[in-house]
Amino acid sequence: MSGADVTRVVEEAFREEWGRVVAMLIRLTGDWDLAEECAQDAFAQALARWPRDGVPRRPGAWLTTAARNRALDRFRRGTAEAARLRALASAPAGPGPEPRPESAEEDHVPDDRLRLMFTCCHPALPLEAQVALTLRTLAGLTTAEIAAAFMVPEATMAQRLVRAKRKIRNAGIPYRVPPAHLLAERTAGVLGVLYVLFTEGYSASGGPSPARPELTVEAIRLARVLAGLMPGEPEAQGLLALMLLQDSRRAARFDEAGDIVTLEFQDRAKWDHDEIEEGLRLLDDALARRRPGPYQVQAAIAACHATALDPDDTDWPQIAGLYGELARLAPSPVVELNRAVAVAMADGPLAGLRLVDELRAAGELAGHHLLAATRADLLRRLGRTADATQAYGEALALAPTDAERRYLARRLTETGGT
Repeated sequence: MSGADVTRVVEEAFREEWGRVVAMLIRLTGDWDLAEECAQDAFAQALARWPRDGVPRRPGAWLTTAARNRALDRFRRGTAEAARLRALASAPAGPGPEPRPESAEEDHVPDDRLRLMFTCCHPALPLEAQVALTLRTLAGLTTAEIAAAFMVPEATMAQRLVRAKRKIRNAGIPYRVPPAHLLAERTAGVLGVLYVLFTEGYSASGGPSPARPELTVEAIRLARVLAGLMPGEPEAQGLLALMLLQDSRRAARFDEAGDIVTLEFQDRAKWDHDEIEEGLRLLDDALARRRPGPYQVQAAIAACHATALDPDDTDWPQIAGLYGELARLAPSPVVELNRAVAVAMADGPLAGLRLVDELRAAGELAGHHLLAATRADLLRRLGRTADATQAYGEALALAPTDAERRYLARRLTETGGT
């Protein structure tokens, strides 16, 4: 097997096994930082040894054992408590790629990854910390990717993760699946994790690829399990509906060269209409429970797009109203930016530009390429070419992915910029 093939296998193993290996180490050591360090060492060992020794038959078991042995070595060299050392020494040498539940009572969460997410989303932590820590520890997202999702500097997110781990350690918070009657208090955190996981897959926060479909597929799979586990939770259904309605456009979002095709110009025949029908059905069921939430509202917005046979049929006044409701339920500058776009489509670009300029003055989206790109598009539609050119230049300098940079460069050229 070539070095490139081994690297690909290791990358696949990382996506599949990272969370399970880290979870096993946390369970055994109680030390989150040590767990991540030893897991990283195990994957580094794989990159070094597998090209020489061959890929093991069970990569997950190999990685788990390597990580466990690394942790054992660390404890032996340090001053760890004897109880921890005994726990590591007595653990099975080959526990397999997935940590098993401590008791049969934990089987009320049927999926291993979902079980780990419920374990991480402890209510003693703030909701944002629950989501961020779970994404870092179990999903393998980088601190930079998580920071982009929360729209904060990477250093700020790194500090939040450190504080969350410190609180877990100082408070002695156990790493275990909660009993069935306590799942509800962790559901918001798990929903947040799945939402960010899907969003990072749908629109990558950086790198050469504009999307990471393996993340959207996994997020949808876990959302299905969660919706089945909690059939009375409308937000779980709403999130799954949102994912399906958004994912239905996957085949039409990029052209053969990998360049962005905006919603207005997408070939709607390429949309997955089975996904749309399922998403609409789930949304109807969720809304019938009359407990609206942010995911249901976002799914309703996606439904407006999915049911428009032609761009001109899009009900923009309805979408603008739904964004207003979303701003009430889950206020954020990104929601307000999307509302400005909807208002511009419903009431004209000048009305949208006023809202965008208010956001710009507030400064909460400073340094965010979508603010500059939205403003540039509205200025272009108003015929203010020089201002649009400047705004496109700002957006281009801030864009995080190659596909977005190519799109904005074309727009810049069209307005006479270079």
